[in-house]
Formats: sequence, structure tokens, C-alpha cells
Amino acid sequence: MQRSGMAVLSNLLVVLFIQATLGDVYLHTPRGSNNRLNEQSANRQNANRMFDSQNNNRGGYNVGDLTQNPAGNNANLQYQMGYFMSSDAASSYLDVEWTNQHGCGGSEDSDPHKQNCNLVLQFMCQNEDLPNAENDDKIVPGTNTATQNYQATNNQNENLAAKENRKRNNLQANRGLNEPWEWYDKCNTRERNMGLFTADQVLKNNNGQGVSAATNTRQNPNGNRYGYECPEERDYFPYWHPTPWVDIAVLTDNTSMCDYYKENSFNSRAYGECVEFYPGTNIRRHASPHNNPEDCLAEAGNQWIDFYNYIDKDATATNQNACEQKSTPQMTYKWAVPFDPYDNIRTIQEECLILPPPIDCQQAPWSRSNHLGNGRGGTANTYRWDLPYFPSNLEKRCVFRMRYNISTDDYDPWTTDASANKDLQAGVVSPVQQNPYVNIGADITPFRLAINTAQFGRTFQDRSHPFRMMPRPAAAQAQTIHNINVRGKRGNIVQVYPAVEYDFAPTNLEINDGDLVHFQWTGSNTHNNNNPGGDGQTGDAGEGQGGTDRSNIVEIADLSENFPVPYAQSTLWGNTTIVWSSYALTGNAALTTEDLAVNMASSGYFLCMLTNRCGANSVQAKAAVNNLLNNAPASFAGHLMKVNPGTYHYACSRNNNFSNRSQKGTLKVKASK
Repeated sequence: MQRSGMAVLSNLLVVLFIQATLGDVYLHTPRGSNNRLNEQSANRQNANRMFDSQNNNRGGYNVGDLTQNPAGNNANLQYQMGYFMSSDAASSYLDVEWTNQHGCGGSEDSDPHKQNCNLVLQFMCQNEDLPNAENDDKIVPGTNTATQNYQATNNQNENLAAKENRKRNNLQANRGLNEPWEWYDKCNTRERNMGLFTADQVLKNNNGQGVSAATNTRQNPNGNRYGYECPEERDYFPYWHPTPWVDIAVLTDNTSMCDYYKENSFNSRAYGECVEFYPGTNIRRHASPHNNPEDCLAEAGNQWIDFYNYIDKDATATNQNACEQKSTPQMTYKWAVPFDPYDNIRTIQEECLILPPPIDCQQAPWSRSNHLGNGRGGTANTYRWDLPYFPSNLEKRCVFRMRYNISTDDYDPWTTDASANKDLQAGVVSPVQQNPYVNIGADITPFRLAINTAQFGRTFQDRSHPFRMMPRPAAAQAQTIHNINVRGKRGNIVQVYPAVEYDFAPTNLEINDGDLVHFQWTGSNTHNNNNPGGDGQTGDAGEGQGGTDRSNIVEIADLSENFPVPYAQSTLWGNTTIVWSSYALTGNAALTTEDLAVNMASSGYFLCMLTNRCGANSVQAKAAVNNLLNNAPASFAGHLMKVNPGTYHYACSRNNNFSNRSQKGTLKVKASK
């Protein structure tokens, strides 16, 4: 395995685990939350809200607002980005952008860093329209910054009614949710992997059932809770039990491990779990204390079941032959037991699963150590995500996750396991110890090294706010789709750091003739960056109403110019055909090129020019848009467009502050040969 703070279990006895130093990771596209919601402060309010990031309190972006006003306690006024899924004939691409503080990428031999590293990209989805019985488990950003509640049980024989009552008492509808309640309760019930190297850390025994649970790791020895995330699963990759996450890619500085990652990703192989049943029934318990088949099967009635990950199900196939003989291009069908992290499927039964594609493994893009910024060439570190295809064609609600791990070679990463954990009675001294003193000789005083063994091998994380993956419109089934979004938030570079200032993402996009582009962005009305500011500068320098994110698109003739061209002299709009629009016109009328120019320049405030096409949302009927877009929506759902060959430049009229920031972009459409 890659030398990483995340590791793979081998027969639940020997685990490969490596050590690391410090570093943060922040997502910019899709916009990373870093546990933020709608704070008007520079610092996030609750670092335990949804997940353990290990990041600076100042990072991340607030959830998007649908209108020109803060959503407040109204979840319907929050905005969720919507991306068109891939189809069986063409891909949809989203360029993921991030910054990582302690460096990564390059070859271990020819371009070494100060540490080893990898970045793991994953996502989790559920159907947008859940049955009423499952609504409590819906992925939501919440409207309250408090962490979901959790109360463990000390009753190993808890019945189903008691379990459901405990869940109802814990879940709060106004608080954020990614992983379901059952996922954390399972983690808190199951014994941790006792084969892991924990150095000289003392892990708590705190799950109330007499075992040290999977909530306790060397990086989280006290078992602190972060939403419903399972700390053991967070700290190790690939994990040795089923997880609710689908792997996208692992970006590593050691590509010789790619075959290993591909073979052990939950995308490609089954992982087992102990299944217990409520006495006298065939209803499965959602949790078991056993983490291996031997202990599991030692209790009568238990089963050790291999579960498979999946991205979709085919309900039309009711047996193995009908399932596995399907031949949809690039799809793998498997008749197997699905892993569903919720407690809604209470019996063990095989179904026709559509497996995720194999994890992509490639060399991580290079970034500099001790620097939270762009990579080589002055461009953002990116990964082009080929969005999944869901054959059911059902809209999904999803969340994206990136974990950044850094590690060192201060001891053998491949052979060090629990046998090296500190045990002075047995004469075992950990190969790394807390803040050790080292003697270099020469009769001088020993020096103390800054080593925290709870963090000497460390995983950082960021996640997106929830977003939708949408079925493609009928007119766009066979075309490649590219997404252009906006990254950054309100404030100057010091006030927003470790986020970034506004820019288009990607800044430069080159596509083929016939490809489609989806312009879309989101912003917050509460990015005021007030106190508490932590270790950074507070304030929200910028144009327009304080605390508000606004963007628009106006065409410019050249990247070195800052004045937009008048519509009559533009080339972009006249060369654009709208394939799909998020806006409906009166009588299904079509947007004209002039409508499109006005709509995107006003960030959706105006829909069209004339009242007979869009009524009260027309330039003719609606009050004037503020010249700094103060009364325009913070988010823009946009259009799916086909653009004729050519090179087009555009800017944001509000945020393109010459000498302060440059919010400009270029779209190049290559002509067919």
C-alpha cells in the first residue's frame, strides 16, 4: 500500500500504518464546507458539525443561497448545485479544484517531497425522492450549526423498537446530515481493529459495551464525535469493512501502488460484516460488536456476509442470470448483497447491482510544501471527475469528499503493527514517542523533537455541501458536457484565506465542437468574515453589499481588457444555442441570444427582454437590476449550451477589481477536422 496515514487491514491482524506531519486541504470546486453553514464570522462555528477535517477554522464556504437574501432557517431557500450525470454514450466532466498545505505530487525518486502523500476522492449519493420512511436519513446541509445528537445504548440485546426510538430522539431535522445515524451507531458498537499501530497513544474504551470501539483511533484517541462519521473509516484507506462512500480516485506520489488500490477498493471487491438478527426473527440488526468472521460466527445465529458497493440497482433483473448477462456499455452488473448504510433493508437478499467503475489511480499533481496555493505553472491543482452514470435515470442527492494524507519514513511502514505499541511492562517501546529528546553527541544538551504521536501520521479532509446529479435532457444524451463554475468568496486575499478570492473554475476550458457547456454558480449572502477571526484578518473587502457573493458573465474582447463589449459587438451569444435552460418562458418560448446575454449578465435577475416571453421577469416589466448586482440572486442555475468554434473571453463585471483580483475566463471551442 501507498505510504499513508490511511491503511489496509490484513486478516484483521496486521495493518500498514504510516506517520505524518501537518497539512490542511480545502475544496474550491465543488465548494468545500469545512463544516461551515451560514456563519457571518471568519471562523466556522462548529468543527464537529459533520466531519473531522483537522483544518484551520477559517477555511471553507457557506452553503449557497437561492435568492438575494440569506436563507436563514428556511432550507428551501438554500441552493444546491446541479450537475448533469454522464450517459451511456457520453461523459459529463467536473473539474475538482483544491489547495493542500503541506505539498504532494511528483515522483519519489526524481522529484522528492519532504513527505509521502496521497489524496483520496470519494462521493456518496442517494435518490433525491426518498420514501417517507427514509426522509430522516436525507443528506442535508441543515439550518443549524449544532452537531446531530447521539446517545449510545448499553443494552447489547436492544430490540428494534428501542433502537428506532433512540434514533428518533437523536436525529434533529434542522441539523446537517451526511452519513446516516446507523453508520455511526454501527461504528460505536463494533470493536476497533486491534492490529493497528497506535504508538504510545492510549485509546479510550468508551462505547459502553466493554470494547474499544472503531470510534477510537490513534488520531482520535478520545473517541470524539464529528457528525455521524466513523473515525476508523476516516483515518484508513482502503477500509476493511463496507462503507457508504464510492471511490473516485486516489492521487499518489507512488504509482507503483495503483494495482493495490484498484484491487482493494470497495468499488471492485466485497467486504464482510457480522450480521446479527433480533431474537426469534429474520430481521437483521444494523450493528454488531464483532469485526472478524471468527468472533462473529462463534455466536449462534450470526452470519458473516460479504457486501458489495454499487451506484445503482436494476430492479428488472430478478435472478443472477438475468442480472449478469446484461451488457450495457461500461457497466458491470453483479447479483450480490448490496451495502446500504441505512436500516431500511432489514433482510439479507441479493439484488442486481450496478457496480462502480474501478478507482482511478494516478500521480498526484505537484504542490509546494508549506504553501497553500496553486501548483506548477501557477494553475490550481485539479482532477477532472468523469461524473457517474446512473442507468435508473433518477435524480440523486450527493456529497463529495476529499481526504489528504501525509506521512514519513521514520520507521518501516510495512511491518510496524500493534506489536510495536508502547507496553513498558512487556518491554516494548514505540518506535516514535511524544516529543522525544534526541542526542546528537558532541557532549551537548539533547534536543527535543516536535512530534505528536496522535498526529504523526495524519489525515485531513474537506467535503462539499450537498449537490444534485440530474438526468440529462433528451436533447443532450450523446454530447460531452463540461461544467464551468465560480470559486472563491467575499473578501481580499488575507480576509478569505485559506479560501480563495473569486475566479471562474476552470479558468481556461478547451472543448471540442459539439460539446456542451453548463455555466452555473452559487454564493452566500453571509460571507461577512466578522469576528471571531482566529489567526487571520477579518473583513469583507469587495464591491457591493457587504458579505454577499455575486457573479455574472459579460463578454470581453481580450483577457488583458476590462471593459465588456456591447451586445451588438459580442460574438459569444450569437454563436450559442441553448440546449436546456433552468428557466421556463411563457408558452415555452425560446430564449433569444439577447435574452441569454441579459440573463447571464444579471445573474438570473432578468430572464428575458420582453414581457410577452417571460412576464414579470423581463427587462420591460421588472425593476432595474442594481449596478453592483446587490438585488440579484447569489446563485445561478444556468443553461446547457452549445457554442460554435472560436475563442471567447468573459469576466464578472462586479468582482474583476483590477490590481486586486481578476475574475476572468476563457472558453475555446476547437473546430472539427
